[in-house]
Amino acid sequence: MTKRALITGVTGQDGMYLSRLLLSKGYEVFGLVRGQNNPKRQIIEEWAPEVKILTGDLLDQSSLLRALNASQPDEVYNLGAISFVAYSWENAQLTSQVTGLGVLNILEAIRLYAGDDIEKVRFYQASSSEMFGRVQEVPQRETTLLWPRSPYGVAKVYGHYMTINYRESYGMHASSGVLFNHESPLRGPEFVTRKISIAVARIALGLQEQLTLGNIDAKRDWGFAGDYVDAMWRMLQQDTADDYVISTGETHEVREYLDIAFNHVGISDWEKHVFQDPQFFRPAEVDLLIGDAAKAHETLGWKPTLSFDGLVKKMVDADLENEKAKAGR
Repeated sequence: MTKRALITGVTGQDGMYLSRLLLSKGYEVFGLVRGQNNPKRQIIEEWAPEVKILTGDLLDQSSLLRALNASQPDEVYNLGAISFVAYSWENAQLTSQVTGLGVLNILEAIRLYAGDDIEKVRFYQASSSEMFGRVQEVPQRETTLLWPRSPYGVAKVYGHYMTINYRESYGMHASSGVLFNHESPLRGPEFVTRKISIAVARIALGLQEQLTLGNIDAKRDWGFAGDYVDAMWRMLQQDTADDYVISTGETHEVREYLDIAFNHVGISDWEKHVFQDPQFFRPAEVDLLIGDAAKAHETLGWKPTLSFDGLVKKMVDADLENEKAKAGR
């Protein structure tokens, strides 16, 4: 019998990788897109044309119920959110509504849809390492105290605990993946890793001269999005729902990303191209994120396959091709 999955946030980096993964496993995949004329709709239609597009909004529970009735999913992956941390300070209310209350809306919609057969739909919530914020232990694991330092992180904490609450209150098969930073050539250009890979490609091709960033000493645990969506799928194949940290267990400074990226295109003196601007610094920085994914290794049989070095080069190579195509080279 063919499994059916519904993905919110299907036009984002994770949604696109997850949709291909599920299709490769024989799933019938439905993707929720906000608005009839969403410009991102074309992206997923080109990336994975087999995905069936439904319209809906995490802030509109009736639309979520319609999507559930239309897709009749065995699995729901909630990847929809306002996910750019810097923006969350500019619009904390909207971030809280979509990234926080949106989780409650989809959980409640599933509860209403499933009725007495609550376990017929398995649910995945995209939690985030930003929930750890001002980290209380190193490395961070599933039991680490949460201390978010951005409106985005606070909203993710709400969604995380609401997922646990529905699991414990209603017996819903609801799991959360506490994913540390994960990147790919599909990452949005507003995120620092993609901002760098695009700029490095353009500088190498003589299309721009400099790159302006915020704190290049910030440390993150960066993995490959293609690896991380595999962990999401594995969580929903378990007999018992649970929460899992998904990370590489390595931490790297932004300047290390810069060093690998620029050296990959033959530029060793990258400092003359990179400038720091205080306007790009966070009001409250998350200085050191590094995850302990031992539980995922042992229970899910999951491990990352792409190294940090390989990830950076993969992103730079993709953007070199993109920029050459744009320039007609």
